[in-house]
Amino acid sequence: MAFELTGEWWRDRPLARRLLLVASGAALSLAYPRPEWPWLAWVSLVPLFFFSLVVRPRQAFLDGALFGLAFFTLLLRWLDYTFQTFSAIPWPLTFIVVLLLSAYLACFIGGVAWAGSRLHRAFGSGLALVMLPFLWVTAELGRTYVLSGFPWGLLGYSQYRQLALIQIAAWTGVYGVSWLCALVNAAIAAVLRHGARGLVLGAAPAGLIVLAVGVLGARQLDEPSGRSLTVALVQASIDQATKWEPSVQSETLALYARLTEDAASRKPAIVIWPETALPLVLRHEPDVVELLRSLSREHDVPLVVGSIDALGRDRSVRLYNSTFLVTQQGIVDKYDKIHLVPFGEYVPLKWALGFVTRWAAFISELDSGTRPVVFQFADAPFGTVICYEGIFPGLFRQFVANGATWMVNVTNDAWFGSTNGPLQHLAMLPFRAVENRVGIARSANTGISTLIEPNGRIGPSLALFERGVLLGRVSLRGETTWYTRFGDLFAYGSAGLSLIFGVFSLRRRHSSR
Repeated sequence: MAFELTGEWWRDRPLARRLLLVASGAALSLAYPRPEWPWLAWVSLVPLFFFSLVVRPRQAFLDGALFGLAFFTLLLRWLDYTFQTFSAIPWPLTFIVVLLLSAYLACFIGGVAWAGSRLHRAFGSGLALVMLPFLWVTAELGRTYVLSGFPWGLLGYSQYRQLALIQIAAWTGVYGVSWLCALVNAAIAAVLRHGARGLVLGAAPAGLIVLAVGVLGARQLDEPSGRSLTVALVQASIDQATKWEPSVQSETLALYARLTEDAASRKPAIVIWPETALPLVLRHEPDVVELLRSLSREHDVPLVVGSIDALGRDRSVRLYNSTFLVTQQGIVDKYDKIHLVPFGEYVPLKWALGFVTRWAAFISELDSGTRPVVFQFADAPFGTVICYEGIFPGLFRQFVANGATWMVNVTNDAWFGSTNGPLQHLAMLPFRAVENRVGIARSANTGISTLIEPNGRIGPSLALFERGVLLGRVSLRGETTWYTRFGDLFAYGSAGLSLIFGVFSLRRRHSSR
């Protein structure tokens, strides 16, 4: 039987088709940390794309959702550790939460397969295969913003160590790398569907595009770096289970002070503590503020400190997850986290879902900040993104567009233990560096603290649960990238193209009736 006729075989054997979809979805999860086999991202979508040309749109949606459920359940399995460790939900009910989140995210992949099937029926397999990478990017853009967004595990993130390829993100954002991976998958599906014709019209052009992107990216890796700044990152590795107990707060403060003195002895320009390093409302603790001011004055070094801030009184008090810039004059500026974690830092639809706070001690009730603050620091102004904010390209970009010459990411990944969560979280940050050609200093409570170069290369690091100080140089921004100027133009263009062809496919369907 000719290869291009195998679609009918798969359509008539739903069990075999679904098993392959589950296997390929599971395989895609292996492209990310851990075990981190990035080559799987270039082939794992092939069954999904191929089957979208074989079955009806409704079945294609279910097939895509099944693929997505397998992918996200395995990718996000580290969340089960958080729920088991820090909530009152018994296992296996904790895993149901992971399944529900995975099912929601899987619907976006189901939508890609559904749209691909619709386009195939309206215009034929050629246009459908061309459009599938754009449809994939559109779905990723939707995941970034719909219901506050959860862009974890975007396809491009699997390539974070392929430095030559990811340089395209300076124009397209991470979505451009996702598009490249999806393009190769679609090209292989074209070969399976059309044989030699698919090889000539699909695989060959896709291969040339990837080669060109890699060659141009490799040339950019050789560009000389400009100005840099010496920074010290403090990783205290405080146990999350006891961090907020009043009895250990003085011990925590003493540990940070000791590590800061060690860091200051190496003469950095600034010392950076992680997210909520001080488990208290900083501005309501004048003795602690005075200690920080004294540390800064004695060692002639500013501090970036993660803590909680509060505005208002009594029942109207508003709490914020904040970073403070402290000098020998005291607190000179602060930034309040804008993009909070749903069911972590606030409860969406609290009138209906407020009961979940009784199940999980880690759910806070915080308010969000309103603007990205750029700290004025000598001739090297910088911005800070707090934890989860680093996975949102558009938010990160705002700090650089507002004048930041380098960026700080403070985080507390202790919630995830030694699972894959901290590693996957870190893997997204190199793209923020490339997109804006900006150096990043990352300070994490339990790790991984590191410095990231503007080309996305991850530098020296402190490992998970290692206590210590990391001293290094962070590069200052020397150019303004296309992405910094125009943002996610490529992703929105993909969405616009998808919408146009979607409308035409509906009109063609109605006109054919």
